[in-house]
Amino acid sequence: MMAGQLERLQEHMAKLRLFKSRDRLEALLQQATADEQPYADFLDQLLGEEVASKTAKNVTMRTSLAKFPFVKDLESFDFTYQPSIDRKQVEILASCHYIEHGENIVILGPPGVGKTHLGVGLGIRAIEAGYRVLFTTAAAMIATLTKASSEGRLEEKLKCYTVPRLLIIDEIGYLPIDRQGANLFFQLISRRYEKGPMILTSNQSFGAWADVFGDRVIATAILDRVLHHAITMNIRGNSYRLKDKLKAGLVRPAETPTVE
Repeated sequence: MMAGQLERLQEHMAKLRLFKSRDRLEALLQQATADEQPYADFLDQLLGEEVASKTAKNVTMRTSLAKFPFVKDLESFDFTYQPSIDRKQVEILASCHYIEHGENIVILGPPGVGKTHLGVGLGIRAIEAGYRVLFTTAAAMIATLTKASSEGRLEEKLKCYTVPRLLIIDEIGYLPIDRQGANLFFQLISRRYEKGPMILTSNQSFGAWADVFGDRVIATAILDRVLHHAITMNIRGNSYRLKDKLKAGLVRPAETPTVE
């Protein structure tokens, strides 16, 4: 191939924003010539690398927009340390069928047992499947909605939490929620009801949510919508933060109460 023709092809690819193909064109052409590769095979490899590159960039961008507190996939979760978790169930959830079916996932358990890690891991799988995901803690979301309500921008902020296909709300029950916050939380849940699936994590049993939200009626209304189409995972085990101390015998394993 003449140098001028190669340059023209690279320019065309740049205009089409096929940057990976532009960068790899010359090397792949040389390889195809040496191997006497069929035209279709050459094109398949060239475009395959382009698609893979764009997919990786999109996943990176969507992961950044999701606002995860950390990036940990499901492969790094230590299921052997938390035998109460059904690994097969998690693998099924990782296929993201629950998103298409509009089902929520509620992960219950005491602090430190890996609830957030599971939520983030499932969120990453959803991103890889092409879904838009947003992560927030319950406290941060309520603070944002409360501020927006006082500034007359509540509708605008509610949309920020309703537009993503999957919303992950972490740490429900770690901090008390006042009546206004409970009402705002209910509004958000109602907006997403049977429209947008959620992953919720909490260290409190469902029976304690009345205390969490300071109002039994509101708590019941929230649970009614959350649990209508939901999968509940209950983690029983020791905190990962105590893992090294337990191994060293510095602390004794405790019988962890069930959160249901």
